[in-house]
Amino acid sequence: MTEKRERLKTLILGSGPAGYTAAIYAARADMKPVMYTGMEPGGQLTTTTEVDNFPGYPDGVDGPSMMVDFQKQAERFGTEVRIGMATAVKFSDEEGGIHEVTIDNDKVVEAEVVIISTGASAKYLNLPSEQRLRGGGVSACAVCDGFFYKGQDVAIVGGGDTAAEEATYLANICNKVTMLVRKDHMRASKAMQHRVNSTENIDLRYNTEVDEILGDQVVEGLRMVNNQTGEKEEIAITGFFVAIGHKPNTDIFKGQIEMDSTGYIITKGKSTKTNKPGVFASGDVQDKEYRQAVTAAGTGCMAALDAERYLAAIKAPQEVN
Repeated sequence: MTEKRERLKTLILGSGPAGYTAAIYAARADMKPVMYTGMEPGGQLTTTTEVDNFPGYPDGVDGPSMMVDFQKQAERFGTEVRIGMATAVKFSDEEGGIHEVTIDNDKVVEAEVVIISTGASAKYLNLPSEQRLRGGGVSACAVCDGFFYKGQDVAIVGGGDTAAEEATYLANICNKVTMLVRKDHMRASKAMQHRVNSTENIDLRYNTEVDEILGDQVVEGLRMVNNQTGEKEEIAITGFFVAIGHKPNTDIFKGQIEMDSTGYIITKGKSTKTNKPGVFASGDVQDKEYRQAVTAAGTGCMAALDAERYLAAIKAPQEVN
């Protein structure tokens, strides 16, 4: 059987704010970008009901609609958006080398430049009630969604720095924050622990896990269980926040792209350049610090500009000759 192959100039993997912004800039620079959407077209924003903190939407916008706008804008400049997921890669080590990406275990795409925008996936508790109520009061981003629960009672689960930071953020705008920590101690830094402990409207519960998130269409309450005594307790809440970490979607790049110990792609300095010439990374796949739509979009712009300059540099010697 003949292997399916295609040669492209610019290949973008992932379709969140980073990928689409990279596509807009790349298309306007006549880099003829082709985007493969990945396993979650639109990225994490498609699970967010309201986006109130992205510039240009004075009345707010729901996440899925926003990503439709991103796609329309990218396509207006000539981006070709395709459904499909990268399942294997073979990146060249040479300047001007051709990179190979296998799509859906079926087709090999060859590209002069590759922009990786595969994002990171929030870790969830995998409770049926949690999954059912995502977008109905269950969120993995307090900074994104906390505003909608101003003056209300909410809960957050997690014991690390992110959980502590988000709990204190919520405490500034919510009436009460119940914080569930599975162990008898927090993993957060001493400074962050002190901040939590000194915030009066944070009710910190150690040795406590989620038994069930209550509510049919929206979050109405939480049943928690003490994992030492087995005692259960129900409280009324309207928002439930999960802060137990994120996993970057980088498994297929292991062994080829330099990553940190948690799997986030390492980029050089303030650029989006990876250790492979012609391969760039943008968005949450290389940013574990901010993880906002607007910062992801910014690095998508950077990746397209870095890729454009790379293509110009490898083409220049050929023009001289």
